[in-house]
Amino acid sequence: MIDHRRPVGPRTLAARAKAAVTQSAMLRAAVSAGEVRRVVCLAPDPHARFAAVELAADFFVDTVLASGYGLCSYVFGWNPARDPINAPAVDQFLGGYGDLVLKPDLATLSPLEPGVWQVVCDVEWPDGRPVAEAPRTALRERLADAEQLGLVPSVGIEHEVTFTRPDGTPLVSQGLDYAVAALAPMRGLLSDVHAAVAALGLGAESARGEVHPGQYEIVLRHRDAVAACDDAMLHQAAVRRAAAEHGVRAGYLAAESSGTGGSCHVHLSLADPEGAALTAGASPGEPSALFGHFLAGVLRAAADLTAVWAPTWNSYVRLRTAPFSPRELRWGCDDRTAAVRLAGSGRSLRLEARFAGADAQPHLVVAALLGAGVAGVRERLPLPQEGRVVGELARTPWEALTLLTESKLARAALGDAVVDHRAAVFGEELAAGLDTVSDWQRTRGDLRG
Repeated sequence: MIDHRRPVGPRTLAARAKAAVTQSAMLRAAVSAGEVRRVVCLAPDPHARFAAVELAADFFVDTVLASGYGLCSYVFGWNPARDPINAPAVDQFLGGYGDLVLKPDLATLSPLEPGVWQVVCDVEWPDGRPVAEAPRTALRERLADAEQLGLVPSVGIEHEVTFTRPDGTPLVSQGLDYAVAALAPMRGLLSDVHAAVAALGLGAESARGEVHPGQYEIVLRHRDAVAACDDAMLHQAAVRRAAAEHGVRAGYLAAESSGTGGSCHVHLSLADPEGAALTAGASPGEPSALFGHFLAGVLRAAADLTAVWAPTWNSYVRLRTAPFSPRELRWGCDDRTAAVRLAGSGRSLRLEARFAGADAQPHLVVAALLGAGVAGVRERLPLPQEGRVVGELARTPWEALTLLTESKLARAALGDAVVDHRAAVFGEELAAGLDTVSDWQRTRGDLRG
């Protein structure tokens, strides 16, 4: 029997590695007993989805755990349609279409179906160097930077999903915020969605109807940053599978229509390596001086990192039209109209970064928050007055791309390799949109007749 439950709260990278050793022993025993027949290796790609390779379990434990397994490098040089991107920053992934090496992180083990387990992997070059552009590598490096200062984050991620019919219309026509009876038409689907999430054993905290038609939210419990991001993606995959069995689309667009928003809200607190909270100040709802520096760093870099929070054309429909999407950069205590909300009190005090859409890559989102926040701590950056507007997110994707590529703050937060790669992926997104004729363009053209 494999105990794959994730601990709640902060956990250092060293503690994760220790947990992986324990999981390895349990997996070997389960494979030997015939309880596990196959293992699916998963690698988060730049588009917030997994690339997957399914392996025989005995081969996995005998060979792959020690040596890794090949993954075509173009996974980090493709667009959402899996076509190669034409940009210098991704050329290294497309030359010869050689293999990278998947290195399983057994702290991520979870069941997929009877006899089949899944594991999230890091990615290396054949010579053992981490792939800097890989979202999981970017997050690990930012965590290592934070731990050098004695900071260990705990992260909770909220993803909003919209359930639609194949033609794109929501399953329920009215808003579902905190609804009870209005959820009745979706109850059969939601029952299977909850069963799928529960089977993963990721530790769901809450669930409810959300603001817009057909929209729902399941919140996982807070945990170490790598687990939070991996589990958010595993959770999305489980929801999509359950919905597909009902002939329903589970949508993670930033905006299903103008005036709506689907978000990736990130709750983040800080502890020391022993788990003692570092977030709260002298009074229950007041941030500590250290956490104030962290929050100040996040606000300072947020505009330059818009392309991380908003990585698609659709992202800007949310930022420009959705009523609760953050455009002005300010913070507030328990204020859901602020870009960063301070929530909880005492040991539970945390920031809720409300920048990112549901289409954002979660590892990169959290890496960007950590990189920007740690810079604020290092510089002892003063926290702006509550409610004071200190800037705004980019209003257009072109502005976001320019800010990202020219920003010293973004490069300090994420590193040159990650910024250049993100700019290449985002640039392809913009070019593809400009090369496409949409229904809106046809309608607009007909109106001129």
